[in-house]
Amino acid sequence: MSKRIAYQGVQGAYSEQACKNAYEGYETIACDTFQEAMWMVERGDADLAMIPLENSTAGRVEEIYRLIPKMSLHVIAEHFEPIVHCLLALPGVKIEALKYVASHPQALAQCHNNILSLDLKAEAKLDTAGAAKELVELNDPSRAAIASKLAADIYGLHILKENFEDKHGNTTRFFILSAKNQVPPYEQNKRYITSLVFQVQNIPAALYKVLGGFASNGINLLKIESYMGTHMLTGSQFHIDIDGHIDSDIMRIALREVSFFAEDVRILGVYESHRNHQIEYTI
Repeated sequence: MSKRIAYQGVQGAYSEQACKNAYEGYETIACDTFQEAMWMVERGDADLAMIPLENSTAGRVEEIYRLIPKMSLHVIAEHFEPIVHCLLALPGVKIEALKYVASHPQALAQCHNNILSLDLKAEAKLDTAGAAKELVELNDPSRAAIASKLAADIYGLHILKENFEDKHGNTTRFFILSAKNQVPPYEQNKRYITSLVFQVQNIPAALYKVLGGFASNGINLLKIESYMGTHMLTGSQFHIDIDGHIDSDIMRIALREVSFFAEDVRILGVYESHRNHQIEYTI
């Protein structure tokens, strides 16, 4: 029986493309929502879930940060997927015949200048691949869609223009989630990321005290996000990505300090840094 990986969206979505690039040979499962994709893994109906966390152009996927504290899954890897928008049309249609173009609002925004240059009317849809699928159903030669090359292959559409985005280099970072915690053994010559969530009391300098353990031990924080908790809490919750492995000596010391000043500390996962990881800064 082949292994399965779940994602949110319809066939041809960029999330499915990420699944195929990161886990070649896995059967991909389309889900209506992020939560459904996570449930598939929790129930054992899928081995993994590919969940988008942030985009270099559009920013974070806010819904994911609300779901992460509630889930029972573990982060076992990260994946960076380059987003290449394609202008798709029905087979045989010339670009001069187009009047309308449909896609997700983010994709339309990322292709805004090119859409204007072709004098097309933009129509917002729920997702990119859904726009491609609808284009086939409408069978209207005056209409186009902005979606992935995978969507073009699946729905038999013609790629009029590849790299249709206004600015190249757009990338989405994904978390790969599993029901089983898979912490890789610590090796000094490799780079790791530890992701965790915690809550702080609503008192002065609470976050400063929690993060002080990382600063005093020379540990770099790659990312920090704050959001309200899942219940009526007196303090805020934070998600941080740390440049390091929990089994390194300095990380053990830092995490002890975090536990002293924070509440509900939960390690989401420890995983090797993806080779394309470029989001790097010091807090």
